Amino acid sequence: MILLDIKNLNIAFKSREKYYQALYNVDLELEEGKMLAIVGESGCGKTLTAMSILRLLAPNAKILSGEIIYKGKNLLSLSEKEMQNIRGKEIALVPQDPMTSLNPLYTIGSQLLEVIEKHQNLRGGEAKKRAAEVLEMVKIPSAKERLKAYPHEFSGGMRQRVIIAMAIACRSKIIIADEPTTALDVTVQAQIIDLLKEIQLNLGTSFIFISHDFGLVYEAADTAAVMYAGHVVEKSTAKEIFINPKHPYTKALINALPDFNTEKLKAIEGQPPSIKDEFEGCSFEPRCPQSLDICRFKPPLNFKSDNTCTACWLYK
Repeated sequence: MILLDIKNLNIAFKSREKYYQALYNVDLELEEGKMLAIVGESGCGKTLTAMSILRLLAPNAKILSGEIIYKGKNLLSLSEKEMQNIRGKEIALVPQDPMTSLNPLYTIGSQLLEVIEKHQNLRGGEAKKRAAEVLEMVKIPSAKERLKAYPHEFSGGMRQRVIIAMAIACRSKIIIADEPTTALDVTVQAQIIDLLKEIQLNLGTSFIFISHDFGLVYEAADTAAVMYAGHVVEKSTAKEIFINPKHPYTKALINALPDFNTEKLKAIEGQPPSIKDEFEGCSFEPRCPQSLDICRFKPPLNFKSDNTCTACWLYK
């Protein structure tokens, strides 16, 4: 069952009286109880796509067209009051940096209670009991006592667990995890990924997992979409994309992963385009080692090979 369906989403930003497009015809589907990964370089549109779901866009952003269907409703047509009932309660966000997301002046317990009281209508002892329960669910030891602690008393991994606890405290149907392991070491990264998978399995929560690390995506996600310069260039199962990538950009991302058998990293030549750059054809063509004459024309995302949708003329 499709829980969230993004259709033909186009977004632009205004700069000096002119709009520059940042997302182009983005189509994504999130199945109930599954994890969709969105992968790509910084600035490719991953977080922008996620923030559009929550309608948390910058003041100079404009949604040109598209739909985001959740439970039969187009989120883009809802009022701000209706969206406030969805944010946190139905769709929650685990941001990239937990330290800046937690208020250093308030205890972990008071910040958890604020979320629980607002979205779960629990008060007093019941709210405190729920707060301790969710801390236990994310494997924070001595949960009841740690409610009195402040954010600076937690490690980076533990702070990220607190943010995840806030997301599951309201029994959110969808959790958007925006690069939740970026600032953590490898061991803690693995622990956070295991925790997300456990929540997905035990609570039936659906995840949108944003990352630039294909290794994590392979381990965690069910399906994956690769983005470049505001376009979705490849979609399939996470394992299919990792094992048998089609688009030259996807191949380049995977080849750029560190290889302990060699001293050199295989960097992608060139630079990603600016939002102000205009392309009639494939936006990856200037950096693509397999470019063809036909790449001067924009490829649609409908070339299928081995159950993979690829926006590349090589698979016409």
